[in-house]
Amino acid sequence: MEIRRALPQDIWELLHCLKMRSKYAVLLVFVISLVIIEKENNFISRVSDKLKQSPQALAEANSTEVSPALAKNGSLASLQELDAAFSQLRSHLYNITLQLAGDGDSGPRRHVLLMATTRTGSSFVGEFFNQQGSIFYLFEPLWHVEKTVTFLPGGASAVGSALVYRDVLKQLLLCDLYILENFISPVPEGHLTPFLFRRGSSHSLCEEPVCTPSTKKVFEKYYCKNRRCGPLNITLAAEACRRKQHVALKTVRIRQLEFLQPLVEDPRLDLRIIQLVRDPRAVLASRMVAFSGKYETWKKWASEGEAPLREEEVQRLRGNCESIRVSAELGLRRPGWLRGRYMLVRYEDVARAPLQKAREMFRFAGLPLTRQVEEWIGKNTQAPRDGNGVYSTCKNSSEQFDKWRFSIPFKLAQVVQDVCAPAMQLFGYKLASSPAALANRSFSLLEEAQPAWVT
Repeated sequence: MEIRRALPQDIWELLHCLKMRSKYAVLLVFVISLVIIEKENNFISRVSDKLKQSPQALAEANSTEVSPALAKNGSLASLQELDAAFSQLRSHLYNITLQLAGDGDSGPRRHVLLMATTRTGSSFVGEFFNQQGSIFYLFEPLWHVEKTVTFLPGGASAVGSALVYRDVLKQLLLCDLYILENFISPVPEGHLTPFLFRRGSSHSLCEEPVCTPSTKKVFEKYYCKNRRCGPLNITLAAEACRRKQHVALKTVRIRQLEFLQPLVEDPRLDLRIIQLVRDPRAVLASRMVAFSGKYETWKKWASEGEAPLREEEVQRLRGNCESIRVSAELGLRRPGWLRGRYMLVRYEDVARAPLQKAREMFRFAGLPLTRQVEEWIGKNTQAPRDGNGVYSTCKNSSEQFDKWRFSIPFKLAQVVQDVCAPAMQLFGYKLASSPAALANRSFSLLEEAQPAWVT
């Protein structure tokens, strides 16, 4: 009799235990769903809708397949739907787990923008991020926008271009690479193009599965350097971007930092901005070599001195320096929306201590510095002589960063010092008072007491 009286109580406790376990199971599924929602927004929204629907609603939404089964056995069909949904959830969770485990990095998804101007060493610094296996890196994708979109001359041009650049940049950081199809010429067919600018400068676009078998008789204007790949499949590239843990992009076509506020405040992005600057005298000297045809007037004036420089060219130089200075001052003021999101870096500091500055930049971005990046820096900053060509990223950086001092005429350096003095003062670049001082390597052109923002 005692056993019979105790039996209902035992059953009640068993049911209570199962009920509690069910609650924990539901809680676990809920937590997993939140993780998936964070990483796979579009997918989860569809699955979530199915899970929330009743069997009748599922039948209405999938009448051609589910209705017959429900007519025979509604419960069985409902369980099959749930089982299929959870199978997809498990598959996506597994893929995300692999992604998070890549390169020992289990942190949140980061978005890094390397913001610079031409000939400031941005290609070299960008390689730091390109070498990191868990980062999807793009090299100057806004080049296509600049070549395609024409703005009216005047003040509206700078604002208009900045807004277009910003909107395209946002989509690229979100892995929507299809946005580039609006600017690539000729227009990609079937999401295939052999014309993505400097494709070979992005490891992510030249590795499997993005690197498809090469196609005979297809002209590749921009191709991978170390392997033969077919035309770029933008769909595969977008999928590779989503699989990578982080996204980094370098551009010399965004000057106004204030226009980036909507991106910094976008909840879908965790954006970190690194602004790279360089001595404007060195920038001019480098541009005169890299873009020789555009600086014929400067070279002729420096060598002959007969006709003065055109005022519009001097004003263009002044405008470049001022836009860089204004953006840097905004970043250094650390307004609320930029706090913890902005870092100013001098190329000269990177050249003198590349590994140290790389660690600082990666720490700022919340990224791990892998051995692969360290090895690349060691190999490419201690070359016995300058690399091949003006676009090389392989240099003896500690010896090459101020080589420009011996090639630029002093009168050109004076022009730069006159129009760019405010920016040079902010960044800690000393003015040279004579040709001898400019050419004297023992005379440092960097302030001995570094600016307060230099770490």
